[in-house]
Amino acid sequence: MNLFRNLINNLGYVVILAFIISNISIVKKIIQRDKFRKRELTILALAFSIFGIIGTYSGTDVNGAIANTRIIGVMAGGILCGPFVGIIAGTLAGIHRFTYDIGGITSIPCAIATIIAGFVSAILYKRGTGHNKWFYGFIGGLVIESIEMLLILLISKPYTSAVSIVKSIYFPMTFTNALGISILILLIERIFNEKDQIAASQAQLALEIANKTLPYFRDITNDSLVKICSIIKESTGAAAVSITDRNTVLAHAGLGSDHHVVGSPIQTTATKQVIDNGSMSILNCAEEIQCFCKSCPLKSAILVPLKENQEVIGTLKLYYPIENGVSYTTEKLAVGLSQLISTQLEISKLGRLEDMATKAEIKALQAQINPHFLFNALNTIVSFLRFNPNKARELIVNLSNYLRYNIENTSTFVDISKELEQVKAYVEIEKARFGDKLKVSYDVDENINIKIPSLVIQPLVENSIKHGILEGSGSGNVKITVKNYNSNEVLVIIEDDGVGISQHIIDTIYNGTSKENKIGMSNVNNRLKYIYGNGLNIERLSVGTKISFILNEKEKGG
Repeated sequence: MNLFRNLINNLGYVVILAFIISNISIVKKIIQRDKFRKRELTILALAFSIFGIIGTYSGTDVNGAIANTRIIGVMAGGILCGPFVGIIAGTLAGIHRFTYDIGGITSIPCAIATIIAGFVSAILYKRGTGHNKWFYGFIGGLVIESIEMLLILLISKPYTSAVSIVKSIYFPMTFTNALGISILILLIERIFNEKDQIAASQAQLALEIANKTLPYFRDITNDSLVKICSIIKESTGAAAVSITDRNTVLAHAGLGSDHHVVGSPIQTTATKQVIDNGSMSILNCAEEIQCFCKSCPLKSAILVPLKENQEVIGTLKLYYPIENGVSYTTEKLAVGLSQLISTQLEISKLGRLEDMATKAEIKALQAQINPHFLFNALNTIVSFLRFNPNKARELIVNLSNYLRYNIENTSTFVDISKELEQVKAYVEIEKARFGDKLKVSYDVDENINIKIPSLVIQPLVENSIKHGILEGSGSGNVKITVKNYNSNEVLVIIEDDGVGISQHIIDTIYNGTSKENKIGMSNVNNRLKYIYGNGLNIERLSVGTKISFILNEKEKGG
């Protein structure tokens, strides 16, 4: 019982020492890394081997043997930190036991068992998960101590002394070491749990920063990027924040603004390396930052790449006024922010491209002004000048309104009244050409005052007249309807009694493979789908064609 109490006391010392060491910031910083570097693995191996050596020194002499807690540090280190740590810690602690000046008949078997413990811990590292490592540690402790006792019986001489030693120390030493390994693993795993909590809190902070910076990503300028840097700086506690592209500083907020100037070329080797290799870089001192300004107040930094489709397009840099100012918390946050900004930049770019595409489609519609239509309109006006000058003047006004709307209007949304004025101008010109052969009627609710996508009604009316009426019998009717449909929807219908549209053309419009002469309907369909989620509804009637679409109240304000 005295031996058991001594071992429990020794275990208490090991646990207290482990608690103190594990709360040192630099140790936490190492343990909390997602992947250990060679230098950090070496530090951890030495630390856990010291636990093992302390276990030898604090052991109790039993008939020339040492009842100790040596394998606690070896096994815990290997199970938690991997094969390199376990094997190196076991080897160093084992060599120390062999050369320990107390000697004794158990020095060789105990040294061998300690080295075996390192290799066993490496195996258990691969088997255990975060929830059961302590259990593997407990079982591993029982197994290693049993192996150690067997080696003592096989190697130590005289045999009677070996048996006496094993009888005295087997149970207390086996139980104490197995328990100690489990306790030490649970104690250090607390740091890993903190790591998960830190990741969760940093994710929350990143979301808060995303919410604050989102408005500034809608229109990317140098000023908006500076504002984004300022928000990140205030939210993270960094001394300064910079954003660069591949060649220049796009924005900088905080300390060093006097020489980290927006628009200046990237000068530091570290930033260029991040851009070239696409990997994060942590700079722990001013010498590593390599700022050309000798009085620069920035002493440490973390540099993370900004990417678009896996290609590096720039960097995000967080600076601190003290050396070694980049903690695990900072590292996780910086990585999250780089991913956030990269995503926001891609979304912003897609938004600009979609806007450009929409305007390009409007331009395509505007460019469709048929020269024959223009010449026919002018000839019609000339003919009216001879016998009806007033009608000619009306047609000139209609033609000028039609041309001005097509040439000048590039807005995505316009008042429906403006769109209908353009439609009426076009219709009046066509009616003047074809006289009583073309009849166009309107059924428009007067209380509709909304904005709609520009050039969505006229191309459909033109299609009805050109391909429905004129390609058929040469005469017919077109009806334009704009009605309140539901409480928050407006229904637009263009219906004609012409030759009718073929199913093949309907299919090509729906699947986006329309021929050039159907670009008007195709563009209108695509734009409506982009804006409202639903395009045109095209129906073949027994006589003619009916085209309809719905404007959603919540979308139509532009």
